[in-house]
Amino acid sequence: MKSKIYLIIILTLGVIITSVTSCTDLDEELFSQVESKDYGKTADEIETIVGGAYSSLRGFSDDISISYPTCEYVFFLSECTSDEACIPTRGTDWYDGGRYQEAQKHTWTADNAMILSAWRYCFQGLAKVNAIIYQVNQSELTEDEKFVINAELRGIRAYYYYLLLDMFGDVPVVTDFEDKELPAKSSRQEVFDFVESELLEIRDVLPSEVIYGRFTQNVANTLLARLYLNAEVYTGNPRWQDCIDACEKVSGYSLEPDYFTNFLTENQVSREVIFAIPYDSEAGTVGNYLHSMTFHYKQPYAFSPTGDYPWCGNGICGQPGVYSSFDDADRRKDAMLEGEQINLATGSVINMDNGEPLIYTEEIENFENAKQNEGVRLFKYEVKAGESWERDHDWVVMRYAEVLMMQAECYVRMGTPDLARPFIEPIRERAGMDTPETITLDFLNDEWLREFIFEGHRRTHNIRFGDFFEPWWEKGETPRYREVFPIPQSELDKNKNLVQNPNY
Repeated sequence: MKSKIYLIIILTLGVIITSVTSCTDLDEELFSQVESKDYGKTADEIETIVGGAYSSLRGFSDDISISYPTCEYVFFLSECTSDEACIPTRGTDWYDGGRYQEAQKHTWTADNAMILSAWRYCFQGLAKVNAIIYQVNQSELTEDEKFVINAELRGIRAYYYYLLLDMFGDVPVVTDFEDKELPAKSSRQEVFDFVESELLEIRDVLPSEVIYGRFTQNVANTLLARLYLNAEVYTGNPRWQDCIDACEKVSGYSLEPDYFTNFLTENQVSREVIFAIPYDSEAGTVGNYLHSMTFHYKQPYAFSPTGDYPWCGNGICGQPGVYSSFDDADRRKDAMLEGEQINLATGSVINMDNGEPLIYTEEIENFENAKQNEGVRLFKYEVKAGESWERDHDWVVMRYAEVLMMQAECYVRMGTPDLARPFIEPIRERAGMDTPETITLDFLNDEWLREFIFEGHRRTHNIRFGDFFEPWWEKGETPRYREVFPIPQSELDKNKNLVQNPNY
């Protein structure tokens, strides 16, 4: 725990030292000032300032949006537009202007609050990174020292732009802290090229060793592999071999023997996690409360005889069909909570307020008026009695299993499925499952869901495999233009140089 707290403190100091205006409000004066101009001249001072870029990854909440990548609404947006999760309306709960129903039915509009939250998460982070790069460049460091420090910052910036590329397609590329012009959009191809060129340019000067929570060469190569894996979607041109080449440069990691080691409260011990966003309630981190958004209101009594567990909101859950798609022998099925919930004080099934037993069911009879116990619950990260509202586990962004899966998929897409087997077998063996004799794209599509259930990747996989556009539960066919979200209407209203994405 002490090492995690130390890391959190280092990565948070930059927030205290440096403040910037936001490039999210694209009609405002961009990057008007960097405070504390007397600070940030030496290498030690710069190191603390750089921490602000990392802390931006935890998101924020204000009177405009709730922009947390672990929960509301960034994670909700990606999960509830995929075939993994949903947020049913339960009586008067969880309607919220219809935003979750729009996500499920793929009928979202440019006014959906979740879309605005995702947009602002990325652009607020970009504003902070650009401001810190500016401050580094104003320091007394040598040009070579500045380049090395800026490499990590540009890596974080490339990550934000990867998210924007994936979610919105055509977006403004803003890199100049002092540019006060209202930015226009770049094409999706141009955003792709920017992310790729940034990562290729900085990759070799990033730290080569495994450093937890830092943007290293391994993180850059994993992000490049993601970019190339989805290149056909983003640009129309497949880059399968480039994805494999980037994956082969990732080193120093291995699969954890126990899948759930990656999701322990103290998951910084994992040898599989390539990049994570650190959290520690003692250090004051916020936004990491997903479990409270999934469990039933009475769930605390299943974790503690005295109910010593934070309030729960009975919201996000698995879509019908997801839980039963797992073989019972698949250890990863334990990432979902199903069945009777036992009161630890009485040994009996917990009763809901209506007197009925709390038994989580996979089926949801009426998405727009669901029962309180319907839907299996998200149960991937460790749960402990006595936890605070702000959980202490780090949020996993990249892990080595993804590197193996990407290589396997690329070999299958290139017509050599036998070469995929060495990458899939260890993942299946850890799950307690055999590997089929023939590895197909359909199998890999399902395996992506099983291995990365509730990690926020599924929408991207749905689009790449094409099932995003096909009917599924509570959703008809989806038009192709909806593979990207619309630019939030409030952002269009503030910036005359922005043009809405086609067909919205």
